[in-house]
Amino acid sequence: MMKKFGLFLLATACSFFSYAQNDAAAHKWVEETYKKLTNEERIAQLIIIRAYSNKGVEPNVVNSIKKYNVGSICFFQGGPVRQAKLTNYYQSIAKTPILITIDGEYGLGMRLDSVTQYPYAMTLGAVADPSLVYRTGKAIGAQHKRLGVHVDYAPVVDINNNPNNPVIGFRSFGEDKYRVAKMGVAYMKGMQDAGIMACAKHFPGHGDVDVDSHLDLPVINKSRAELDDMELYPFREMIKAGVQSVMVGHLSVPSIEKGKNRATSISANAVNGILRNELGFTGLTFTDALEMKGVAKFFPGGTIAVEALIAGNDMLCLPESVEGTINAVKEAIKQKRLSWKDIEAKVKKVLRAKYNLGLAHQQPVVLDNLLADLNAETNAIRQEVAKNALTLLKLTNTTTFRNEFFSWPLKKDRKIAYVGFGTKENKALGERLKKDFNADVFYIKYNEPASKGGMVVKAIEEGKYDDVIIGFHDLTLRNTKNNNYGITQEALKSWYALNKTNAITLVFGNPLAINSLCGAQSLVVCYEDDDIFQNVAADWLRGDFVAQGSLPMSVCAYKAGDGKIITNPETAILEPIGDERFAEVDSLAQAGINRRAFPGCVILAAKDGKIVYHKAFGNYEFENAPAMQLHSIFDLASVTKISAVTVSIMKLVEEGKVDLKKKLKDYLPFTRKTNKADLTLENILLHQAGMVPFIPFYKATLDEDGNPRTDLYRSAPEPGFTTPVARNLYIRDDWKDTIWASILQSPVVPQGRKYEYSDNDFWFLGKIVETVSGKALEEYVRDNFYIPLHMTTTGYRPLERFPLERIVPTEIEYGFRNQLIHGTVHDEGAALGGGVAGHAGLFSSAYDLGKLYQMLLNGGELNGRRFLKWETIQNFTAYRSSISRRGYGFDKPEKDNDTRQRPYPSQLASPQTYGHTGFTGTCVWVDPKYNILYIFLSNRVYPSRNSQGLVIDGKDIRGQIQDAIYRALGVTGIS
Repeated sequence: MMKKFGLFLLATACSFFSYAQNDAAAHKWVEETYKKLTNEERIAQLIIIRAYSNKGVEPNVVNSIKKYNVGSICFFQGGPVRQAKLTNYYQSIAKTPILITIDGEYGLGMRLDSVTQYPYAMTLGAVADPSLVYRTGKAIGAQHKRLGVHVDYAPVVDINNNPNNPVIGFRSFGEDKYRVAKMGVAYMKGMQDAGIMACAKHFPGHGDVDVDSHLDLPVINKSRAELDDMELYPFREMIKAGVQSVMVGHLSVPSIEKGKNRATSISANAVNGILRNELGFTGLTFTDALEMKGVAKFFPGGTIAVEALIAGNDMLCLPESVEGTINAVKEAIKQKRLSWKDIEAKVKKVLRAKYNLGLAHQQPVVLDNLLADLNAETNAIRQEVAKNALTLLKLTNTTTFRNEFFSWPLKKDRKIAYVGFGTKENKALGERLKKDFNADVFYIKYNEPASKGGMVVKAIEEGKYDDVIIGFHDLTLRNTKNNNYGITQEALKSWYALNKTNAITLVFGNPLAINSLCGAQSLVVCYEDDDIFQNVAADWLRGDFVAQGSLPMSVCAYKAGDGKIITNPETAILEPIGDERFAEVDSLAQAGINRRAFPGCVILAAKDGKIVYHKAFGNYEFENAPAMQLHSIFDLASVTKISAVTVSIMKLVEEGKVDLKKKLKDYLPFTRKTNKADLTLENILLHQAGMVPFIPFYKATLDEDGNPRTDLYRSAPEPGFTTPVARNLYIRDDWKDTIWASILQSPVVPQGRKYEYSDNDFWFLGKIVETVSGKALEEYVRDNFYIPLHMTTTGYRPLERFPLERIVPTEIEYGFRNQLIHGTVHDEGAALGGGVAGHAGLFSSAYDLGKLYQMLLNGGELNGRRFLKWETIQNFTAYRSSISRRGYGFDKPEKDNDTRQRPYPSQLASPQTYGHTGFTGTCVWVDPKYNILYIFLSNRVYPSRNSQGLVIDGKDIRGQIQDAIYRALGVTGIS
């Protein structure tokens, strides 16, 4: 133990020494650069000027650089190659490296031609998985970095709680403060991990206004308590998570600043008071553009810049005049309203930010392949976001959802019509529906007379179509001048008539446009309107995936968050299934609850691909708790081993990327000088590699009194402590390295001689999946299995995707986390690893888990899509060891089941059966001989792992229920 602790201290010391060296180098560069500047140039370092790449070399920009040495340029409209050339030129003539900034909330395509836009924040706000938002932010950051941009004024973390807001709207992640904060943090972390400075805006919150601050000063009449609870919440979370800069908005907030016409951007109460002192923000602050009428008309010339600096801002964005600003600041210093000491602190802060962003070693932007590089990731991410954002709000006809392992498709034998409202014809969606379903396609332009719409309605009625699909295209982003997002009254008249048919309406644009379509029989929000989003909608109509998005803002009777549950076919399909044949199953499940073996459970059985039994019993807890639901989400515990890692290894083996005969050192170089180097993957999958079964990693994180060590844990996330272990408990991020050090130093016995079930085996297998695939484990298995199988509840870290009430609690744990474990993984090691591990961490409902195993039972295919070869499944699920009952990764029945007093997993399971059990009270078993799938999910560790176990009258209740299901299906074991 001392040796391990010493290694950790050494690694920490090296890390600190490296940091100290970097800090010393930064300090030296800042001091030397500052000394070279004149007083006027020091003030100019705080100024940001505008530039356009579509105007060529601008004399005023050149003058501002050469004469005043301005600190920053903000680029606006133009083209990428032109901007790159101008960036290189402007940097070449600058005395001090220029901080290049841009307002690129949805990527460079927001400002530059030839560059594809990334999705709007509104669209990202409909996505359930923050990791996708993180990847979007990281791709945007990489795009900016490639073009020589250092700061992106994004993300917008204003809460869109005023539908009449003329300037925020689609730029916001939504109206729910938690969603805005969560997505804002994910986006910001992605950008900053790419080496770009993110900027949270517009502090203290620009969402609840109906005046555009570009034109006038908006007023927010809210109390401080209301602001603290709502508008300030996302900024507080962004600061905790390490955002490097904040932009202060031009807002009149009387509860913060009572001075007449004194916006928050020039309010010391707002900037120094709330942002700096109360929220603890130490990064750079940018003003919103000082030329905006909301402030410029009250403080003309350089006076606004002086007020902004006195308030506590660092950088002055787009003042009216560089010279005027410098003179006004010098005059304020003379009048002792400012001091040179104030200016020095701000300038050195800006210079330090430049150093951290790499400007001390600034390199010219490389022009070769620039456009291709900037567009390299946009389409792939747009497609993934489109797929994850698509939100089903209402579906009136759910008859096709009944009792199958698939989502609804449009059927080719039905007569289908598509009506596209908009200004352009030949939409991608219409073309796809023609191709895939031989649909008849009609278009109605918004500016066409009602007679044209009437003709289309008449054709639809006379055609007697089985399904009518309506698309609203070419909508405006904002409801400017109450233009109804571009939807005309003539178009609405036609829509009303079409909506009376068996129609579904798809809205390609701002969800608030739904306000005109509240009465839609069936309604889907697709958010954006290019070929990618339209083709994704076609994929959904065809049944290729299940809608998973949720509405980011309220409209009609729909609330923010609607769509997440009803997009899942569970709400239409999941009703109790069973008959009198299964009375014994019902009785056994209830007996388990009565004997307090578990508070509740969900049982699913399928025969020949059809669900024959699916019921929920009991409650989440024993007393005063919600009833268990068919769609409840459980901690699967060790069922993770086969449901995440094993199926991933199967796919990689099938693709020739992994060889089970090879050794750990062949895939994981960090094992080469350890006693794990020569362990074969085959022995690891069979649990006969000789590793110890379990290492209690958590004990090393507790102090002598058994409490979490204060040097390792925080009660809220902060830089360096972002790994959640449980509610209000975050461990230091680098502790994962200590876990691996413990595993690598643990003993082994000669492999292949002894069967010893070990979690450590699957730590290594999970790492192999990541190393070989180049993706995080949770991403690889999600992308290759869960998403294409429509397993909407299955995945790691469920709280990122589902409300707490959907998730079943596990243990009231003492001795480590000291709380009810609810929504975070029960296994201590997986929790310390951030909730993702090869041996535990997966959550799922019974129904969704069934899709994965029905696919395996089908020989690797489900709904016409092949995931694995039949031969691969046979290879992994057969008996593969002479010293145990195991297959590769999968557990199997004992080989002498016929003569055992306590057969495993049940008496009637055939030798072909494969599956796994989990510590939390779970199991899944697939029996190819009888074509039966059996799933049992419970939380038997509640309230304690030492509670009444699952063994009743000497028999495991899971096995008793399995046998009862077999008997109900006519399987007696006699053949």
